[in-house]
Amino acid sequence: MTPTPFEALPLAAPLHRVLRELQYSVPTPIQAQAIPLLLQGRDLLGCAQTGTGKTAGFALPILHALHLQPRQVRPRSCRTLVLAPTRELAGQVGKSFATYGKHVNFRQTLVYGGVGQVPQVNAMRGGVDVLVATPGRLLDLIDQRHIDLGQVEFFVLDEVDRMLDMGFLRDVKRIVSMLPAKRQSLFFSATLAPNIVELARTILREPAHISIMPETTTAENIDQQVCFVAREDKRPLLDQLLRGQADAAQQKLTIVFSRTKHGANKLAKSLCAAGFAADAIHGNKSQAAREKALDRFKRGLTPVLVATDVAARGVDVKDVGLVVNFDLPNEPEAYVHRIGRTARAGADGRAVSFCSEDELEYLREIEKIIRMPIPRWDDHAWHIESLAERHSRGKSGGNHAPRPPSNGGGRGGGGGQRRNFGGNRRRSAAAR
Repeated sequence: MTPTPFEALPLAAPLHRVLRELQYSVPTPIQAQAIPLLLQGRDLLGCAQTGTGKTAGFALPILHALHLQPRQVRPRSCRTLVLAPTRELAGQVGKSFATYGKHVNFRQTLVYGGVGQVPQVNAMRGGVDVLVATPGRLLDLIDQRHIDLGQVEFFVLDEVDRMLDMGFLRDVKRIVSMLPAKRQSLFFSATLAPNIVELARTILREPAHISIMPETTTAENIDQQVCFVAREDKRPLLDQLLRGQADAAQQKLTIVFSRTKHGANKLAKSLCAAGFAADAIHGNKSQAAREKALDRFKRGLTPVLVATDVAARGVDVKDVGLVVNFDLPNEPEAYVHRIGRTARAGADGRAVSFCSEDELEYLREIEKIIRMPIPRWDDHAWHIESLAERHSRGKSGGNHAPRPPSNGGGRGGGGGQRRNFGGNRRRSAAAR
């Protein structure tokens, strides 16, 4: 079947103009299915892998509505609210709205932690058409009466699974309870666990459900490998991989994932001492420091970025050729998002995961959700065959890695109707 071109979609003229300027001719599958439904006013629960164009899938219909139905926004209010789990993702969404809305007369602002709130408060004084926010800072400004959600027409919850993983359930429910009943609500995520579907039922009204690819599967153009090594041998193995990257004819960027912030800092410092240009990014770093590190990474000045899961989403860099899971994630879904940082926009990529004895259970959970065994790579000096055999037998003895306690529960609640387009709260430091 021939894909429907963008020009056949009933979008406003300013949007077709910018799509032509961007040389966008054919929508991605998530865009092709989501945009017509959203233009009809449907609530939507959309599932697609990262890098498949979900942001344009909701930004274009919203901008279409703002262009066709301009109206005065009350002070401190917004017509559109997009919730994102991290500052990086919020910034990426805001940039997309600015790009696609280049020829649309609308106002937007971003609200997230890690920076001073005064510019955000000032931006909200006159009201905006689009507000992109992380939950923690948004609730802070609501509690200070700088933001009022009573005029929201379009509500987008982006990366909803990540939002819940980071302990935002209470915050999300409280925010939803402040929204008007008459609105259109959109959920977009790369994975759809049962708890997410259940939450959607309490907030969305007769939603359309789009699932472009099976939940928690990985891109076919990523060469995935796992190395069975002792924890103390991970460091020299990483050096070998990075030397291979540096010596390649076409040099690519590398993201190395660490489970902890301290571990990311320590590893980045160690790599620099070994002669690799590296930097670390995690939730304890200021927004300015994170943006500087990302900018240097994108420009290739520091071709190795050591990160916690704060970079598993919202970091869209096209030249990442290698992702290394120095520590396996203790939440198996995070594996999908981590390795999704490579092989962007149809390119090929490689993802290598290090598995020590205490991480065998993590690996088994990852392979369970991606529905395939990860091919092992043993052509290196630190391979432990006995560990690989234990994994292949499905036995990890008594060395199961402990799962951390949950980051939080929920407070508040609420529901709502669609609108046509024509206790104590624990917050993740990554989104503050």
